[in-house]
Parts: sequence; structure tokens; C-alpha cells
Amino acid sequence: MRLQESGEMYLETILRLSKKSSAVRAIDVGEYMGYSKPSVSRAMGLLKSGEYITVDKDGLITLTEEGRAIAEKIYERHTIITRFFMSLGVDEETASEDACKIEHDISDASFEAIKKHIEKK
Repeated sequence: MRLQESGEMYLETILRLSKKSSAVRAIDVGEYMGYSKPSVSRAMGLLKSGEYITVDKDGLITLTEEGRAIAEKIYERHTIITRFFMSLGVDEETASEDACKIEHDISDASFEAIKKHIEKK
């Protein structure tokens, strides 16, 4: 099953938050993304049923192996595409916002070409 863009965004957010703190809860995800409790709750339920995350009895969220792989892929795309736009002279905020729009839809071939280009610098 291909995860939708919103699911990828949630996984990327969980990854980002887990890099800052080992304890990630749904409320943290909602605050970071600016989403309502019901929206986050529904998304966490879908990610849990898809086996992308686990949630323990204390509400702590952990990425599964598959969830982490997807999150890492999206996070890498976001980081590389942001750097690429910044290398073209785009300010960091705009570069990051645009990368966020592109990271879910760009082909592997185009992404790899950008990555190779950026890594040469």
C-alpha cells in the first residue's frame, strides 16, 4: 500500500521530533504540524493500523522499521532539495517550503540527479 502524502508528512514529523526527544506523543506531532487533536488522532490510528508506527500504553510513538525507512527517505529528500534551492540563491524558508511540496512527488531519477549535483559542491 502506497502511503499518501499526509501520511509521509506525519512520519517525517515523528522522525524529526524523535531526533530532538526520545519521547514523542501525538500532542507533540499536532503542535509541530499545527493540526487539531482529532486530525492527529485519526492519522495516528491509520499509521498504526498500517504498521508504520507503534504506540505504547503511555502514548509514546515509535516508528516501525518500515515507517522509519519512509520517514528517512522523505527527510533526506526534504534536506537535499532545500540545499539545492538554497544553492540557487533561494532563501532558506522559501527553499524549505518548496522542498516540502516537491519531496513527495519527485521521481527517484530526478531526486538522485539533484543529490549528485549537490554532493559535488
